[in-house]
Amino acid sequence: MTQEPATEFVETPEEIAFELRAAEGALWTGGRLLIGIFAFLFASLAFAYFYLRSTNSEDLWRPHGITAPTALGGAIAAVTVAGAVLIIFGLARLRRGLTLDWEVAGWVAMLGGLLAVGLQIWELTDLPFFPGSSGYASCFIGWAALNIFTLLCGVYWIETLLARSLRLRRAVAQEGGPGRSSLPAARLFRVNVESCTYFWGFIGLVAVLFWVFFYAT
Repeated sequence: MTQEPATEFVETPEEIAFELRAAEGALWTGGRLLIGIFAFLFASLAFAYFYLRSTNSEDLWRPHGITAPTALGGAIAAVTVAGAVLIIFGLARLRRGLTLDWEVAGWVAMLGGLLAVGLQIWELTDLPFFPGSSGYASCFIGWAALNIFTLLCGVYWIETLLARSLRLRRAVAQEGGPGRSSLPAARLFRVNVESCTYFWGFIGLVAVLFWVFFYAT
């Protein structure tokens, strides 16, 4: 008996296009789900803030009007919001095919995020209250730790995208660059950048909201 040669499996163009759209959809959905996860974390913190503030058991919510260092808090919020604005601006430039502008905005935003993390840690060493000394102190410590974690996640995401951009720049140079190339790697890169931009927009919004909670009121 002669054994028939195995037929080679070849994907059709329609199957390849479907897989690419599925990968783009997965990146899009994953980015929004990540925002949802962090939104629930910050929502639980906001609930604790308003609950403890409204009950004010034994007048221990914020005794003597204590507050965290206002100047440092304002600097952290300002640097965070500036980083989010830069990322949004970089995405707009990337959509025009200006990859270098996006990379510059990404590097500056990444350094700004690291600066915000450093300022947040420094602030924790210079607080006029002890953790757990009041409802305000407990909520503030929880927010500071969560803010550091969120910023580090955002910084790491940008760094991975910047590294990928440097590799793609050569690979798709003949196709218009990462901002305009129709190759699958470039398309997935742009979807990833868009998801990262939405995440940083969320970080900037949270920074403003909790600055109002802990410093302005």
